[in-house]
Amino acid sequence: MKLESVIFGIAGVAFGLIVGWIAGSQQATNARAVSAPAPLTQPAAGAAEPAGQPDTPGRATVLDEGRAQALRKVAEGDPGNPGARAELGNMYFDAERYGEAIPWYTEALKLDPRNVNISTDLGVSYYYAGQTDRAIKQFEHSLSVDPKHLKTLLNLGVVRAFGQRDLQGATDAWKQVVALAPDSPEGQTARRSLDAIQSAHGETKGDTQGQTPSR
Repeated sequence: MKLESVIFGIAGVAFGLIVGWIAGSQQATNARAVSAPAPLTQPAAGAAEPAGQPDTPGRATVLDEGRAQALRKVAEGDPGNPGARAELGNMYFDAERYGEAIPWYTEALKLDPRNVNISTDLGVSYYYAGQTDRAIKQFEHSLSVDPKHLKTLLNLGVVRAFGQRDLQGATDAWKQVVALAPDSPEGQTARRSLDAIQSAHGETKGDTQGQTPSR
């Protein structure tokens, strides 16, 4: 087993603590958050494991088909209305139907290209749909609009860590969150994530000296 795999195995326990805060603290006006795989999610008014299938939050709500149909009629009748499209994206996201959320978020973002929450919701949807690279690019777009958007930075760290196995990239993103807002819920979550990785590195260092990493 590679050292990095050991680190993620240990850090996974600590990341489980993050899930509770993210799942319970999102508001309708905030961007959704990514769930870390195997034990971060909610949208705006907004890691794939091996085999290419990401873990999902496991908190799906039943899609209100009547409400969805009404919103589709609003969207069809008002081509310039991003709100109805974003809300449809939110509904499909909450039902864990990420492939169906993506086109609605995409349409909403075309109409409101500087809406960071919608952009980040789209990125999270890409992630859960198994499109990690597109998720990263979408988060980068969000940050080009608002470089200090905390939930985007938090999500970016999670996707880099669990979707790309990029500990350094995740660390860089979470350090930005802590530097920007250390006492915010996002800052506290990022700090716990950093502590988990640092602790995992310390616990594995002594056990791996002199050993050859194996698959």
